[in-house]
Amino acid sequence: MDEDKLFTLALGLVPPWMVDDVTFKLEEKRLELHINFPKGSRLACPVCGQECPVHDTVEQKWRHMDFFQHETYLHARVPRVKCLEHGVRKVEVPWARPGSHFTLLFEGLLMTLIKHMPVKTVADLVGEHDTRLWRVVEHYVNEARASVDMSTVRNVGLDETSNRRGHDYITLFVDLEAQRLLFATPGKDAKTVEAFAADLVAHGGDPKAIEEVSMDLSPAFQKGAAEHLPKAQITFDRFHLTALVNVAVDAVRRAEVHEQPDLKKTRWIWLKNASNLKPKQQKQLDALKDRNLKTAFAYQLRLTFQEIFTLTDRHQGATLLKGWIDLAKESALPPLVKVAYTMQNHWDGILRWFESHLSNGTLEGFNSLLQSAKSRARGYRTHKNFINMAYLVLGKLDLKLPT
Repeated sequence: MDEDKLFTLALGLVPPWMVDDVTFKLEEKRLELHINFPKGSRLACPVCGQECPVHDTVEQKWRHMDFFQHETYLHARVPRVKCLEHGVRKVEVPWARPGSHFTLLFEGLLMTLIKHMPVKTVADLVGEHDTRLWRVVEHYVNEARASVDMSTVRNVGLDETSNRRGHDYITLFVDLEAQRLLFATPGKDAKTVEAFAADLVAHGGDPKAIEEVSMDLSPAFQKGAAEHLPKAQITFDRFHLTALVNVAVDAVRRAEVHEQPDLKKTRWIWLKNASNLKPKQQKQLDALKDRNLKTAFAYQLRLTFQEIFTLTDRHQGATLLKGWIDLAKESALPPLVKVAYTMQNHWDGILRWFESHLSNGTLEGFNSLLQSAKSRARGYRTHKNFINMAYLVLGKLDLKLPT
């Protein structure tokens, strides 16, 4: 068997396509495979499938999977056929998708690597500019998302994550039951919810069918949900509420440290759960928590607040939460008083947790995964890249990669 036939078989080509020339450039470590078709061949019109005569050809080149350590390229005279019904049309070749500079198999390899490695790292590994690889990611993500069915989505969590330092955010919308990313969009205002509702409809969902939404206390998110998810009950995420209490506890400590020098460098012993403290931190806490300190009182309120959310009964939870708010107000500690009024002003959404038991725990985990991926990649230059990576990592997409 000659080398032309060998590579024709290796590439899986069927008539009229065949390899008719092989060039090996040793110094450049490149293998060039030239694909052709016999003169007089008739090829299918890409619109109607009718076999038509060749009108003319266009030279094209594609990067293929390496031949051992040598870069491999396919070259072909891609024909344009003359269809009686549709005019002159360019034929689609079976080894690459239209508009791509890579073969399907090479794209399959790239996407497999990109799922586990930063795009820039993969680009350096294969000797291509990462911009080309991002185009491949965008194609397969968009193709997979086009077939996503959101018709059964009922419970949604939303939260923002940072794209860059400063005020540059992406808002994530997650199916809390399936634990998959549904939609991501730049910004963190009410328009993000409007964009999600439109995307939901585009994928067979119904904004009026959304029953529960878990979110932080953002007024913009509340406004967006009220306008675009009109039937949804809002649950304010208990992890965000706990974070507000933690901020208040630390503010009390920082105000008191001027009078109590022993509170210096003790921030984390008041904010961590006891099970997460190191032995030295636990010893510090034991020495301070029973002293008549404002910080110690704030710490006890923090523990009580967490305990309230271990209950499941709404009535019992409401009674204890009201008592907690009263205690925080009576403390006369400004940070705690402020949190108490915040809780009071968001009462219905906070109490909703005792019925829905929804939280943004999934979103917090997703955010951690995204920030880890961003750190490994040393950031993403554009919102589009960051969002496509979010879908790839968190969307549970069926990419249907070529093999």
